[in-house]
Amino acid sequence: MLKTIMHQINLKEAETRLAELIEEAAGGEEVVIIRSDGKSFKIVPLGTIEAIPKFGSAKGIVKMSDDFDAPLAK
Repeated sequence: MLKTIMHQINLKEAETRLAELIEEAAGGEEVVIIRSDGKSFKIVPLGTIEAIPKFGSAKGIVKMSDDFDAPLAK
């Protein structure tokens, strides 16, 4: 099991280190960003999102010749 270490950072610093903080969260570290008014926000990984092809999404991209379904020559 991954050990979770909390990393707290203020918003101003987080703005310049966002990519690094995302990598830390992806590695299992709990990253908390604290705004100047005291509200806090946690960066958490959501996992992999798989793309689901939508019917008709290749329309106009794939071309078939007019004789596509014609019998093949022997």
